Amino acid sequence: MIKLQTQLPLTTSSTPFGYDDTLLLLGSCFSENIGDKLDYYKFQSVTNPFGIIFNPIALERLIQDAIEDKTYTEEDVFELDGVWKSYYAHSDKNSLSRLGAVIHLQEAQQLLRTQLKSASHLFITLGTAWVYRHLERDEVVANCHKVPQKEFAKELLSIDDIVQSLSSIVKLVLNFNPDVHITFTVSPVRHIKDGFVENTRSKSHLISAIHELVDKSAISYFPSYEIMMDELRDYRFYGSDMIHPSAQAVDYIWERFVEVYAFAKAQQTMKQVSKVQQGITHKPFNAEGEQHQKFLAKLDSQKEKLVQEFPWMRF
Repeated sequence: MIKLQTQLPLTTSSTPFGYDDTLLLLGSCFSENIGDKLDYYKFQSVTNPFGIIFNPIALERLIQDAIEDKTYTEEDVFELDGVWKSYYAHSDKNSLSRLGAVIHLQEAQQLLRTQLKSASHLFITLGTAWVYRHLERDEVVANCHKVPQKEFAKELLSIDDIVQSLSSIVKLVLNFNPDVHITFTVSPVRHIKDGFVENTRSKSHLISAIHELVDKSAISYFPSYEIMMDELRDYRFYGSDMIHPSAQAVDYIWERFVEVYAFAKAQQTMKQVSKVQQGITHKPFNAEGEQHQKFLAKLDSQKEKLVQEFPWMRF
């Protein structure tokens, strides 16, 4: 038979997760893709309390601030076009008032701190090695928030810069929560706005830096970027912008992620949850009919069974 696809050999994790575990996902928008899947299947997970964060320097600062229990003040936000924002966070945390923006930051910090302390697994997705340094503040920002370009200097983090930042993240997290299992991955989203060659340089720096840590520590690496580049090597697996993975591609990478990290028992529970989720979205022809009422009774029974075993589940 002709082979029409290369497939990455993946090894089942020695530290898989189940429904009793607590998961924290941080990083680029691909973290949001996986986080949405975990939410759908009712795992105990939290994704990006500060919103999408693309670069390791910004992530390191947020993690350090959370562990040190930083108190955010009005100095940590700024106003632009009537909206209050922070260079530490995504625009999801913007507010129409200064106090509101500070409260958003403080709430995100408390959630991140709580999850860092309790998480059994931490998954960090790095998006880019290109960063923007605010000239007046002399610090790398998480988000430029459409502030004029002249206020920033664009820089490419070296492999050594990234290794230093990631090493700091690992040390901070393990000192705070020695039992957490840390996995890094690189986002398959192509940052074409930086340039084609520049995107490749960025991804290569991230991958090289991560593997310097993997080679000498207990952290692991999940090859989401490589799966996209090698197993899904076709533009039909991209969205209409030709940059982000399509829904089908996200589903495929998710399936391979589950193969590696989810306990077999958890995979069985996922099938039960999926049946309930599909049942909830089912649109009957006759909502008052006897057949549909029986369907709803069976659905309620399936929900009750799951909630009895996993009390935190909500449908």
